[in-house]
Amino acid sequence: MEPFVWPEPPRQVAFPIARPGYGIVGAGAFVTLVLALIGWGGPTLVALVATLAIAGFFRDPDRVTPREAQAVISPADGKVVAAGPVDQSAVYGGPCVRVSVFMSVFNVHVNRAPIAGRVTRVDYHPGKFISANLDKSSDVNERNAVTLESAAGERIVVVQIAGLIARRIICGLTVGHEVGRGQRYGMICFGSRLDVFMPPGSRLNCQVGDRVQAGTSILGYLQ
Repeated sequence: MEPFVWPEPPRQVAFPIARPGYGIVGAGAFVTLVLALIGWGGPTLVALVATLAIAGFFRDPDRVTPREAQAVISPADGKVVAAGPVDQSAVYGGPCVRVSVFMSVFNVHVNRAPIAGRVTRVDYHPGKFISANLDKSSDVNERNAVTLESAAGERIVVVQIAGLIARRIICGLTVGHEVGRGQRYGMICFGSRLDVFMPPGSRLNCQVGDRVQAGTSILGYLQ
């Protein structure tokens, strides 16, 4: 058996763009074309660079996901800023193991499901927009929490947290939705953070400072 699997069919495009970016990238390309036709060299160059930067932000590469049993996959690209047990979590509703991944503006921002399972809750909370690398951002920032339950009844909560620049949380899941491990489900625009809450006793496979990739890196294992 292959150690990895495609969670979704790979797309036959050279530079895949996430769907939420289509309109913004298209608008940038249109403005660039108009400026070029007018003959404004300087503004055309600025618009071209801006369009390429936006396209880079909305890049959405295909990823393979490990087949390992009980593995909890990172839902985001970025740097692990917290990893360890939590005595009491209001988000999880008791003790748990939490991993937080901070995404800078240079990371891929498409989010992926950490486990295969059914969505049992989706809770949106309006809030502030302080820097997402601060620990208190988990409690005070705008955020969207998705609760997933595996076929074995294990519960995971993954929380999209807006940041200082990030002001748009996108989530395509609703209660009852079935997702596969590593499947795309949303994104946060322009830098932010994702928290993953696992059942108590889960074994960590990462530590603070690690760089992880959505859909590919294993954050821990359910017990």
